[in-house]
Amino acid sequence: MKYFNRFTLATPESVELEFALAGIGNRALALLIDYHVLALAWVLVTLLWFTVSLQLMDYLSQLQTDYSSVPLWLLAIYLLVTFALYTGYFVFFEVSWQGQTPGKRFAKIRVIRDDGRPVGLSQAILRTLLRPIDDLFFLGALLIVIGKQEKRIGDRVAGTLVVQENRPILKNDLHCSETAQTLAVKLPELTQLEQLQPDDFAVIREYLRRRPTLTKRSRGELSMKLAHQIKTLIQLETIPPELTSDDFLEAVYLAYQGRSSSPLPGESTGY
Repeated sequence: MKYFNRFTLATPESVELEFALAGIGNRALALLIDYHVLALAWVLVTLLWFTVSLQLMDYLSQLQTDYSSVPLWLLAIYLLVTFALYTGYFVFFEVSWQGQTPGKRFAKIRVIRDDGRPVGLSQAILRTLLRPIDDLFFLGALLIVIGKQEKRIGDRVAGTLVVQENRPILKNDLHCSETAQTLAVKLPELTQLEQLQPDDFAVIREYLRRRPTLTKRSRGELSMKLAHQIKTLIQLETIPPELTSDDFLEAVYLAYQGRSSSPLPGESTGY
């Protein structure tokens, strides 16, 4: 990961998250895969349009009516569908897959907002609409290479970053109570743990690492605040009464870390 440029973000909880920017190589690989998927979809759409158009023209010819304007309408529909396919592909996947397309998922990169939050509909649309300009004369690639935050025009306008995903270290580097370890096993069944974002996990991790340096009052307030936010996020009705807020956060930490395919920003991978 040392070969990637890094970007540090401060959260409202005063926790610094460190992201590794994706780099031109990974972004080019992701785009190449996405364009191949799009090309296949375009071929299928074209074949379907061609088949339907031939059948429609044959039907109209039998009616002995003036259908001279129909080919123009069919062409207009085809161009509209092609545009919708191109834009819809990137917008749909980046919004529904939390900043990833099939190509980005393969390359293990992700689009996020400048503040670390997942991209929304407006950001995905802006990035997609400006993509043809970025692709023109490889302008976007040039801006990624020379820019400190590796942003193409679409990223600058939409306020987004493309970051590298990191795999978690399965070894637990924090002391967690036995109560937390027991609850961690049950959490995936009791909650919607997949709703937890990588930056949410990073906040929990940084709190657990830094709590020995906090005052008792600050630790209690921050722990309760984080526990309430995470409980709501993963749709847990109530925290078991025998658990402290720290126990609950430890359990969430262990449960999320156990998902070996989960990306963690700022986590070392050992290479």
